[in-house]
Amino acid sequence: MALPLDGIRVLDLTRALSGPFCTMILGDLGADVLKAEPVGEGDMCRAWGPFDHGIGCFFLSVNRNKRSLAVDFRSDGGQAVLRDLAREADVLVENFKPGTIEKLGLDYDSLKQDNPRLIHATITGFGSDGPYGTWPGFDQIAQGMSGMMSLSGEPDGPPTRLGVPLADLVSGMWLSTGITAAIHQRTATGQGQKVDTSLLASVVGMLCVQGQRYLSLGDVPGRMGNEHPVIYPYGAFQASDALVNIAAANQTQWKKLCDTLGLSELVDDPDFADNTGRDRNRARLRGLLNGKLASKTAIEWSHELMEAGIPAGPVYDLGQMFNDPQVAHAGMVETISHPVIGDLNLLSNPLRLGEVGPKTVRFAPPALGEHSETVLADWGIAPDRIQQLINDKSIENSTSRMT
Repeated sequence: MALPLDGIRVLDLTRALSGPFCTMILGDLGADVLKAEPVGEGDMCRAWGPFDHGIGCFFLSVNRNKRSLAVDFRSDGGQAVLRDLAREADVLVENFKPGTIEKLGLDYDSLKQDNPRLIHATITGFGSDGPYGTWPGFDQIAQGMSGMMSLSGEPDGPPTRLGVPLADLVSGMWLSTGITAAIHQRTATGQGQKVDTSLLASVVGMLCVQGQRYLSLGDVPGRMGNEHPVIYPYGAFQASDALVNIAAANQTQWKKLCDTLGLSELVDDPDFADNTGRDRNRARLRGLLNGKLASKTAIEWSHELMEAGIPAGPVYDLGQMFNDPQVAHAGMVETISHPVIGDLNLLSNPLRLGEVGPKTVRFAPPALGEHSETVLADWGIAPDRIQQLINDKSIENSTSRMT
């Protein structure tokens, strides 16, 4: 069966992480993603290590299911071919600094007259207007300004960034959702539209109950480390070999936890009679729980607690996670052939569509300019025009380039 976005053409002008993560999602769902990159160096994240056979792992992580066009963004010929492609595209995605897309003549107002069905999607750092509208955006800056870092880390430690680029990833996810919604709406209206988000807004939109605490109560939440801010015991506890996450979120689970750990007497202890008491007496309760948990490993406790109806799981490093049998069963790693690396393991898209199947990686992250001629032909650019672009170096067809 055809993939959901089969036949949708995406002109991808993005670089680094937020935009490429968005267009990778669209590619996973079947869109024909044409990744337009500057001749010579390509997307900046190609140069970011660590490297696998000379190819940057950053680039490999967010560029599956795309084809690459190497184009001179600074030349008249290169800009003209990008405008030609934009007239054929269903979706254009960009994450330039505000003002750059207008200089290229690829802004929505310049393109919609020739392509009224175009969906023009943008990620900025802080929005395209307002007091910070001209500022460039970077992930950690957005994590800090969103308040998210103030919620992460130990109570007596400094604010802490997440271990992955949260702002880049969630802005890409939000934008891909907006694009798919606009594609659906276009079936009714026949018209495209502008879709945009920012790194800052995307993380603010993830604040959930912590944000609502301030909006409703004026409460500024603090850092709680590995513990839930209002439910206890709900957090990471010390088993014999490693941390184990346990979530006794209601009275039934609390009683089952006490019985399983051999602490049944705590059920009648007035200090722990309800969640309010357990929350108030965290330090004492944590010591009692850790004393019992020290008798077995994290994975042993995970099995025993889960079988008793208490949510639990070990705190893994990535090596342990990728070797876990459930992760393997879920097919979260797919292997595809790469011309330089050979068998390349990539993360799978976590969505599973019943009519499509579990395989989401159709082709490997491309070499720079690997598809320049073929993709231009597929998108309707005339052969003599393609040859002219090659001759004047407006595009580069570098099928031998693999970095």
